[in-house]
Amino acid sequence: MNKVVLLCRPGFEKECAAEITDKAGKREIFGFARVKENAGYVIYECYQPEDGEKLISELPFSSLIFARQWFVVGELLQHLPPEDRITPIVGMLQGVVEKGGELRVEVADTNESKELMKFCRKFTVPLRAALRDAGVLTNYETPKRPVVHVFFIAPGCCYTGYSFAHNNSPFYMGIPRLKFPSDAPSRSTLKTGRGAPRFHPGR
Repeated sequence: MNKVVLLCRPGFEKECAAEITDKAGKREIFGFARVKENAGYVIYECYQPEDGEKLISELPFSSLIFARQWFVVGELLQHLPPEDRITPIVGMLQGVVEKGGELRVEVADTNESKELMKFCRKFTVPLRAALRDAGVLTNYETPKRPVVHVFFIAPGCCYTGYSFAHNNSPFYMGIPRLKFPSDAPSRSTLKTGRGAPRFHPGR
């Protein structure tokens, strides 16, 4: 697998692309970035077939400023049949990931993806069951195994892949979300705390 998807804040795609191109090049993992303005993600395509996994395992994720999350992926799955989206996704992941510890069905952080996110949440449960039956996921979540990612960029159109739990963001879509404290006086607590986990401008 030679592609790495990097989720980022919409509007920071060029910065994210420049950063990963620079850091990958310093490790002699050469490739090029595919950028679409305000898409909320970047795809770094490596020239060598196995360099995608090499990149996400060797480069510390914490060293990236503009990427919220990353994962290595295969080719884009397109035109998934509405009556059975699960089978092609399972087939794409079999032989690529064994006993993944968690499933995340995600979208980019854009206004256009909000409706798609609703589908992803509903789709996660049946897909998780199918992936467990196929041996792609363990029967229980564990942080000791890779995270399986299914990333929808449009209805019926997704990338599938994985990240390493020790070298990724632990958050869904790479975005920290604070839980509302039971004794908090108002919801302003959440508003105040949203920027607390990280101060990077691109996240």
